Amino acid sequence: MRHGPRRTSTSLVLPVLLCALVALGGPPTVSQGAEGPEASADVARLFEEASTATQRYEAGRKAASVQKAEVRTMERLLVRERRQISVLHDDLGRIARAQYRSGGDIPLTAQMLLAGNPEKLMHGQRAVWQADLALNNAVDKSRRAERRLADGQRRAADAWRSLKERNARLVILKKGIESKLEAARWQLQGQADTSVAAGKCRGAVRLKEPKNSTTRAWLPPVEKYELSAGFDSAGERWSHRHTGQDFAVDIGTPVRAVGAGRVVSVSCGGAFGIEVVVRHPGGYYTQYAHLAAVTVDQGQKLRAGQWVGQSGTTGNSTGPHLHFEVRLTPYLGSGVDPVKWFAERHVKL
Repeated sequence: MRHGPRRTSTSLVLPVLLCALVALGGPPTVSQGAEGPEASADVARLFEEASTATQRYEAGRKAASVQKAEVRTMERLLVRERRQISVLHDDLGRIARAQYRSGGDIPLTAQMLLAGNPEKLMHGQRAVWQADLALNNAVDKSRRAERRLADGQRRAADAWRSLKERNARLVILKKGIESKLEAARWQLQGQADTSVAAGKCRGAVRLKEPKNSTTRAWLPPVEKYELSAGFDSAGERWSHRHTGQDFAVDIGTPVRAVGAGRVVSVSCGGAFGIEVVVRHPGGYYTQYAHLAAVTVDQGQKLRAGQWVGQSGTTGNSTGPHLHFEVRLTPYLGSGVDPVKWFAERHVKL
């Protein structure tokens, strides 16, 4: 059923895009040549690729922050190196001036012949030698500092360049996958609309699911979402009150069984569009509606977290979302509040 006002999110721009596209004459045209299973598989594959790309982007963004901090530290060290070089240059000038005053380049033998006190001259010469040693050490130290400075400047420039190039590559990769995913989602939704209009379900598609490692008995029907229209809320798109909880997600989002159970029905007509109903131990039933595709058959036994389909916007829906219900019977009108039902099972929506 229709979902109500939702919070602003970059992952939820599709409903707004839908409205804009209606005003412009409908969604983008995509190829209808692929069969349903292929379209569903493309969406599932691209969905995982987009998720991986997003994770890589976030990891790169965090690494970039660390690298930026390292570069700033490096630049502070370079400032200190420049100060040290300046001090060394002053020392070199002072030593050179002292040597010039003490005799400069006059040979030692000539100085001894001219000196009135050779012993005093030798004592002074030792001081000159020490000054020469200090000068040489200062020159070497200055050169090492200058090499460190040049190397640090080069590494800082390389780090900044690497940072910018990596971020640019991640942005391009992410946008490319998201563009392909958007087209694949519309193709999947177009095929779903065709099957609903014909009143003929396309049957279950078999998708490669990620390894299910959950040990939880109960979990939300989608992994990442925002809640929109809630149970028993008013709305112009339903005759009385809203009978379930809506999860705002994009077309093609994997929809999973909230707990272990068995599929009691799969249908694709009416206000709910493509839908699946599952019976759980204890007598409760869950409904997953407005799907773009189903991945299970009637009578199939399910484990918690197993995919039952892919979200869409079939039936009486104004935008992509999952309409989810918890019922006392398989039929409409026996619903209970999903939020409270989940809370009793230690699941917070």
